[in-house]
Amino acid sequence: MKKLNLWLLAIFALSTLTFTACDDDDDTDPIMEPTTIVSFAQGSDDYTILADAVVAAGLDGVLSGAGPFTVFAPDNAAFQALLDSNADWNSLDDIPEATLTAVLTNHVLAGEVTSSDLMSGYYSTLSATGFGDATTSLYVNLDNGVILNGGPEVVVPDVDVDNGVIHGIDAVILPPTVVDFATSNPGLSSLVAALTRSDLTTDFVGALSGDGPFTVFAPSNDAFQALLDSNDDWTTLGDIPVGTLETVLSYHVSSGVNARSADLTDGMMVSTLAEGETLEIDLSNPDAPQVVGGSSTANIIAVDIQGANGVVHVIDTVLLP
Repeated sequence: MKKLNLWLLAIFALSTLTFTACDDDDDTDPIMEPTTIVSFAQGSDDYTILADAVVAAGLDGVLSGAGPFTVFAPDNAAFQALLDSNADWNSLDDIPEATLTAVLTNHVLAGEVTSSDLMSGYYSTLSATGFGDATTSLYVNLDNGVILNGGPEVVVPDVDVDNGVIHGIDAVILPPTVVDFATSNPGLSSLVAALTRSDLTTDFVGALSGDGPFTVFAPSNDAFQALLDSNDDWTTLGDIPVGTLETVLSYHVSSGVNARSADLTDGMMVSTLAEGETLEIDLSNPDAPQVVGGSSTANIIAVDIQGANGVVHVIDTVLLP
């Protein structure tokens, strides 16, 4: 009898384990929907206008895709400030779709770039410019936080989503002009000081903020310092005669063309805003491209900084007609 009871107890225990195992098989975990850039924005109290803008521009499919993408996401206050900046814009519906698309894609990088991966310098966005396949550049300055194109600041970094990373920012990044790249890069501050000298008779900033296109060969700060050092009478930019400075500045700008590095050819002559003056491209050494003007030669040290109205190449010497 004792053996029978033990046998029945064993059968009961085995049946209980079998039932429990079968029951566990039925308790399948629910399939979790991925959190994408779009779904995150739609579910966040801070980025609902961004979500609406993405849908209005027809970008929700792209930004819900596999990516990965890096998005600098303006918060609701940033978008409201954008609407307030234009008397004709009371809602997103008032912004032309092409404009909205250009603005939104100007906030997106291909690939995932976390805050620890960001470096000071230029990144290519997904915002088309109409100059072939060129897209706008985005200047990142890490000197004091993360500043983008000299204005918007990253305030909420590294929001991970399944198709990339989001960095919240406090202002909308408008498609940049060639002037924006000069004013946002501390390494070009001398050029900005020259372009904005109060006694100039030409409004260079206003002109270079126009439709363009422009190709600008932008001398670095070291280039301007070397120019000052070349003349004992010049200690500051203010010592350069206004006529001389205006001619020199005009000599570094070509109008009517967006000449990227791939468009430059050896021996190519580039017209400039300085009347009757041209520059010559020297690619005889492909690893050290140069631009020649008058009796001066400059190395091109950074290329294809692409704005919505033109392109900037940085050079290491101020060119003199």
